[in-house]
Amino acid sequence: MTYFKNVSNIKYEGPNSTTPLAFKFYNPEEKINGKSMEEILRFGVAYWHTFTEDLSDPFGTGTAIRPWDKFSGMDLAKARVEGAFEFFEKLNVPFFAFHDVDIAPEGSTLRETNQNLDTIVAMIKDYMKDSKTKLLWNTVNNFSNPRFVHGAASSSNADVFAYSAAKVKKGLEVGKELGAENYVFWGGREGYETLLNTDMKLEMDNLARMFHMAIDYAKEIDFDAQFLIEPKPKEPTTHQYDFDVASGYAFLQNYGLQDHLKFNIEANHATLAGHTFEHELRYARIHGMLGSVDANQGHPLLGWDTDEFPTDLYTTTLAMYEILKNGGLGRGGLNFDAKVRRGSFEAEDLFHAHIAGMDSFAVGLKVAQKLIDDNVLDGIVEDRYSSYKDGIGLEIVEGKADFHKLEEHALGLTEIKNQSGKLERIKSTINQYLLRAYAGE
Repeated sequence: MTYFKNVSNIKYEGPNSTTPLAFKFYNPEEKINGKSMEEILRFGVAYWHTFTEDLSDPFGTGTAIRPWDKFSGMDLAKARVEGAFEFFEKLNVPFFAFHDVDIAPEGSTLRETNQNLDTIVAMIKDYMKDSKTKLLWNTVNNFSNPRFVHGAASSSNADVFAYSAAKVKKGLEVGKELGAENYVFWGGREGYETLLNTDMKLEMDNLARMFHMAIDYAKEIDFDAQFLIEPKPKEPTTHQYDFDVASGYAFLQNYGLQDHLKFNIEANHATLAGHTFEHELRYARIHGMLGSVDANQGHPLLGWDTDEFPTDLYTTTLAMYEILKNGGLGRGGLNFDAKVRRGSFEAEDLFHAHIAGMDSFAVGLKVAQKLIDDNVLDGIVEDRYSSYKDGIGLEIVEGKADFHKLEEHALGLTEIKNQSGKLERIKSTINQYLLRAYAGE
């Protein structure tokens, strides 16, 4: 069965193309610093937002019109697999990602749920034999069902902890079966609503115990995937234990997990934490902890996780700058954890949205590489901190200075001269590079 009858394979046509269903900037075969765009960007489609999202919100039921709507239960799950691989082929993406409940419905018991999963996983594995699209990462949904009202690994109920662990165990087995490059721990409710009834230490200890159990089991079954945690500060909890990269990194260090997990960083979660996307990427990069990216953006006027497709070229440029300085994403990728707007309810809108996101990151890639090639930002930073290259600055950096030496130096100063940060000039330069990219220069 064909699910997207009005859509042909999406091709690259260049910036002057007027074809709506065509790439204007993303050319998968174009080489950037010796690698193709496809190799560098490693785009992935999020199964949940693309194939299961109905576009409902707290104020209204779903608006999405999808070609598999006539099915239900396991028939719906199977139809979505068929539609998904048609979508992957027409969009020509190398990866996809999913939660367990995205691909198969929960049964009345965990045993029945696992049986449903086994059926759909076998079907996905069969489709993957003839597809270029591989599994970037999988995870389990330990947050939607009412049983997770108080959390999963951080739940106050030991039975829920056990149930959550059993789901993670199955998730690791599914990841191994499908050859996942990564496995993500997405703690949707791993936090607290109020401290008034919370044993924070026990909850954090238990969360760490879950991670250690997962690491041990992955070794037991020889599942060679990169483990990732995805920071998010709040929503639906008041505070989540993986608030941002900094607090997440401290958590990993505290529990001896820093050598076993890296970060899957989502742009919209950075916004909710009060950071820029590039801040979270930079913090992870300089600590060797940047693993993968959920590519989306938030709305500047809305205080929740809107998961919009990324179209802000300034942000995609600065994000790709960090990714390139990281040496790429390794086994990670750019997964579009993004959904079309409620008013974009037609199936074809799914293609328009992904094209917009892929084109935006392609522009960001080209501009970021040019900024690196021309030593634009590195040169500015090097000049700004040049006082640490010799003299007292070099002694500070090398650990040769103490308070006595620094006092002696300071007492001898007759004048301190600072230099301008030239922020407006820097932003103007980035704008210039962005416009040159559009012009093909």
